[in-house]
Amino acid sequence: MAISTDASLRMMIAPGALVLFTPFFTGLFFSKDALSGLLAGIIVSGVQIAFSFSNTGGAWDNTKKLVAEGIHESTTIMFESEEHTPFIFKKKNSQGISTDEHNAAVVGDTVGDPLKDTSGPSINILMKLSAITSLIFASFIAKHGGLIVKAAE
Repeated sequence: MAISTDASLRMMIAPGALVLFTPFFTGLFFSKDALSGLLAGIIVSGVQIAFSFSNTGGAWDNTKKLVAEGIHESTTIMFESEEHTPFIFKKKNSQGISTDEHNAAVVGDTVGDPLKDTSGPSINILMKLSAITSLIFASFIAKHGGLIVKAAE
């Protein structure tokens, strides 16, 4: 357990530094206007991604539960040999487990759990940290920001 915890903490250094230093260096090198655009982009895209991750993960988790309970209705489409008109056979699976549908739902749940439990909430933290970092350095960036823009003038 300690090995995986140490490895995960080490692997989070680079993404954490990226979230903390991107607003600072954007404002310092470009301008406070560029920083405003960066924050607007982070918030608009972050809200969309966070909602999508959380809802998708929850849907895949609920799908696995429904298939395991046998509520899922399996549909098979077959064609007649000459006329090519489809016959649709629907059967309700009473067991739910040990079927192809259940195996597919387990794979979906394996992807869905991290989406709803970790990835979706972490995007919210990313948005908050970016905004707080910008607020902390706001007066410094307002006075000294735009080094590249000033050098180009």
